[in-house]
Amino acid sequence: MTLGKYHIVNPTEGYPLTDSHNITIGVTSVYGNVYHHADNVTEGQFAFQAMEEGHYLSCFFAADHKPSATVTIDFDWKSAFDAKDWTNVAKKGSIESMELELKKMHEIVLSIHDEMFYLREREEEMQDLNKSTNSKIARLSFLSILVCLSVAGLQLWHLKSFFEKKKLL
Repeated sequence: MTLGKYHIVNPTEGYPLTDSHNITIGVTSVYGNVYHHADNVTEGQFAFQAMEEGHYLSCFFAADHKPSATVTIDFDWKSAFDAKDWTNVAKKGSIESMELELKKMHEIVLSIHDEMFYLREREEEMQDLNKSTNSKIARLSFLSILVCLSVAGLQLWHLKSFFEKKKLL
């Protein structure tokens, strides 16, 4: 969003401006698209949504005067966040609706916050479960190794006694 305000500064304070102080203004994009044009004005404003990237050009023209006259222009150009007129937004009576939207957003943020804490608790529970499962599996593995070694020892003892009985050893 782009906003512009301009007016001619009156060199003779308290007296009206003469027609010699009228100007022509044009605002164009880098591609030559005209966003604002006004002829023979002493003040004005413009607003547009900038759709093209690049520099925008504002040209002020004063008529050729005899004798020559100096024209001073007060020009205010605002864009992006600065272009939003926040005081008028608040004055338009939309505070109640904005307050309602803020309350809704606050409730949404609180629910997301609570959900994050719930997920953290679940993660801790899962980590504890993984640790206990790992320790149980390690004990079971150690027990199965002991059983396998015991069975192997018993088999060796049984084979040795069998061969001794048969007098093969």
